[in-house]
Amino acid sequence: MTISHRLVGAGEHKVIVLHDWFGTAAGWGPFLDYLDRSAFGYAFLDYRGYGDRTEVPGAYTLAEIAQDVLALADQLGWERFSLVGHSMGGKAVQQVLLQAPRRIRKLVGIAPVPASAYPLDGDAHDLFHGAATRLENRRAILDLVTGQRANPLWLDRMVARSTATSRVDAFAAYLTDWTTRDFAAKVAGADLPVRVFVGEYDLALTAEVMRATWLTHYPRATLTVLPGSGHYPMYEIPVAFATALEEFLHD
Repeated sequence: MTISHRLVGAGEHKVIVLHDWFGTAAGWGPFLDYLDRSAFGYAFLDYRGYGDRTEVPGAYTLAEIAQDVLALADQLGWERFSLVGHSMGGKAVQQVLLQAPRRIRKLVGIAPVPASAYPLDGDAHDLFHGAATRLENRRAILDLVTGQRANPLWLDRMVARSTATSRVDAFAAYLTDWTTRDFAAKVAGADLPVRVFVGEYDLALTAEVMRATWLTHYPRATLTVLPGSGHYPMYEIPVAFATALEEFLHD
């Protein structure tokens, strides 16, 4: 199976980038304009059921995403590469690491879900699990994770894009997998450079959550709190975020 993808740059350092639960390979905003295309070659992958791969059938799991990442790397001829994952994609990149640890140069999580389970209880459970079919739930989640600071136009556009570019069954299945799957014990102790970025206004995946999970799982992990941003630094602070990301990848 040939895996469709989007390439940005042709540099020596190869990077595979995984989007969030609401996003697609095309949903990275103005951040893309500020990447160093001479130093890095970025490949942006859509999950099955999303974006250019909306009609590709699948089980819609993190393990399946990881299999597709490795198949894409083989397709591109990339033996070693770094991984960048946003939110749900942050948990998916850890599944790639689990499957092929020797192929990964560096690991980056952007407001990333940890490798442990991420239980949703009570109102949070209803809010997230209702988002597959209820647009107001998607909007409320976006408002929450951006610290209730984003303007209505942006929120409405993000909701419209997410519903137009993902299958309802895939959206629901990925949620079940990324909230319940727990493979933290299997990745704990992995010895590679890891950087975790969180926005200071993210009310869900906070610095405290990262210190209790990512920073305990990876001995070489470091945390950067991004001022002026919530869950979507690629939209909220694109220049500053591109600079911070590539400073880590350059090291």
